[in-house]
Parts: sequence; structure tokens; C-alpha cells
Amino acid sequence: MSTVTNIPAIAFEVVSERLRSSEIPAADLVVGVGSGGIVPAAMTAYELRVPMMPLWLNYRDKNNRPQRSLPQLYQPFSVPSEANHILLVDDVVVSGKTLNAAMKLLPPNIRVTTLALKGCADIVLFPEIESCVQWPWNPPQHNI
Repeated sequence: MSTVTNIPAIAFEVVSERLRSSEIPAADLVVGVGSGGIVPAAMTAYELRVPMMPLWLNYRDKNNRPQRSLPQLYQPFSVPSEANHILLVDDVVVSGKTLNAAMKLLPPNIRVTTLALKGCADIVLFPEIESCVQWPWNPPQHNI
């Protein structure tokens, strides 16, 4: 028997409103850390009216448990030469391992601002949230 855990849910509209009301600096490219940062990065790129690229880098499983010692790159990644300022987006930043690994994949001469929905980043959209959250683009988690 499976039951839904008691994790607070946040609606798309709430994420979108928080994004619109935040002071996000102008960037010419948004990079979303996959898989959790892809949807928030797409939403951010849409708001900024700039292109978005996925960076498929992860070390956690679908239940957010580390599955290896360091993040692993799943697909080749390169930044367009015309990019000067990147907004690097992930959903949740706990240890910083994934964002740090992502930063190492970016050219050193590019300005980078980090954005997370919760956790630690230059910009955090939900700094008041400390517990687990059900983002609207993820399926509900169940205990089996």
C-alpha cells in the first residue's frame, strides 16, 4: 500500500510570481542543471526573454539521495561563444556539489549568477523554505 507523504506543495503560479517579483540580473543565457533545474530554468529564460540550455549533470536519484560520490555529466555541454553572463539555475542546492561541478564546466571568463528555488545560491526564490517541497513539475512522492 502506498501513501502520499505530507510534503507541502507549491503551485506553478507561486513559483512564477516569485520569479517575477525577484531582482534577477540581466543575463544572455540561462543554464538549467538537469534534471531538477530544467523547468525553473525554462521559466526563468522565458521571463528574461533569453535562450536556455540544459546541463545534464546530476548525482542524486529521483528520491534525492546521492547515488555516486560526485556529480556526473550525462551529455556533452558547451557554452555559445557569444555568452557573457550566465544565470545558472537549479531547483534545490543542499551541499553545493552539483552547482560547483557545473561552474567548473563553464568558461572561466564568463560572469555567472546562480539561482535556486531553495537552498544556497546568489539568488534564492524561497529562502523561507527549509523542508522538502513538492514542486509542481515533479510527480508526488510516495512511501511504499
